Amino acid sequence: EEPVLLAELKPGRPQRYDWKSSCETWSVAFSPDGAWFAWSQGHCVVKLIPWPLGEAELCKTSERKSRAGKAEPRSRGAAKEKTLECGQIVWGLAFSAWPAAEDGDTDPACAVGLPCLVLATGLNDGQIKVWEVQTGHLLFSLLGHQDVVRDLSFAPNGSPILVSASRDKTLRVWDLSRDGILLPSGDTFLLSPGRQVQVLSGHVQWVYCCSISPDCSMLCSAAGEKSALLWSMRSYTLIRRLEGHQSSVVSCDFSPDSALLVTASYDACVIMWDPYTGEQLRTLRHVPLHSTLDSSSEIHTSSLRSVCFSPEGLYLATVADDRLLRIWALELRSPVAFAPMTNGLCCMYFPHGGFIATGTRDGHVQFWTAPRVLSSLKHLCRKALRTFLTTYQVLALPIPRKLKEFLTYRTF
Repeated sequence: EEPVLLAELKPGRPQRYDWKSSCETWSVAFSPDGAWFAWSQGHCVVKLIPWPLGEAELCKTSERKSRAGKAEPRSRGAAKEKTLECGQIVWGLAFSAWPAAEDGDTDPACAVGLPCLVLATGLNDGQIKVWEVQTGHLLFSLLGHQDVVRDLSFAPNGSPILVSASRDKTLRVWDLSRDGILLPSGDTFLLSPGRQVQVLSGHVQWVYCCSISPDCSMLCSAAGEKSALLWSMRSYTLIRRLEGHQSSVVSCDFSPDSALLVTASYDACVIMWDPYTGEQLRTLRHVPLHSTLDSSSEIHTSSLRSVCFSPEGLYLATVADDRLLRIWALELRSPVAFAPMTNGLCCMYFPHGGFIATGTRDGHVQFWTAPRVLSSLKHLCRKALRTFLTTYQVLALPIPRKLKEFLTYRTF
């Protein structure tokens, strides 16, 4: 089935054309539980929207908008949409759900008065602002980067570890639970440098993207270079360079079991890697739908912007400059579905599957249906095993070769 457009969000204020307003939606994000959606709608503004839990309710929201011109108000007492005035162009967004305190233990979030759900925003001036989701209040700012903070990634295990990627060619690791002094600055707080754990240097170009593996053992970063860098999240040292692209790598994402890594490049290709060995497992090439295009226009129009895994790990979504959203099945080399979209910049799956959010250069967000799949028992077993076994550990198991190949994604 081709993706169907379910709903579209547009900036609520007229577009301005000075560079300070910048209308692009460079980042979209769902909270881990799927209850909140955030988008950088341009004009230095982030919208926080309490989100329906199912596709049916999303469709109803779209229908209400088409009938009434705007969404019907939510019931009294329900979470309300919030507008975050960031003061700078917003490039990166990341949610973090931190566990509540148990048995009298100190909640890492509560060490600095943080709630259980926060949103970090990466800004044009190098700041990272951290907001309380339930109230929309600014909690504090992280200072250290010298240029645009292009992307953000929280540790998926719920710990308050944040990685930021910047145009200053570095990545920075922040521990928001560490003791530090909050320095008042007007109505906000500037977080002391003590919370910066590490500065990762190794890129020679702007860093576009960072992604922490679900098992929190690895970090991948993509810059305006032909190689992506893979880092250890335990020692914060470089593990290896992933070389294979012919142009700038701009996006990366790990599979839900951490066994696969995908990178997307301006060379119109997605490469699927084994992050443990550095081996290239598959290359997905973005060719034009119309054969009338020549090879030079193919490379230009298919330059990739974003790639992401589906929650169950059987599909990929990509956004490219040829005005198409593509959905790929893991075992196939050609897309299984296309959707026409204009000026796409980013994409992200809903945490529970079923649809995809895409952001555009016009400041819009579109929500598309995505294939729903019932994972096979084989894939569920593979996913469960690979969550805690590395490729080398699988290869050392006393099991048949074909089973090893399946568990390491050498056969699909």
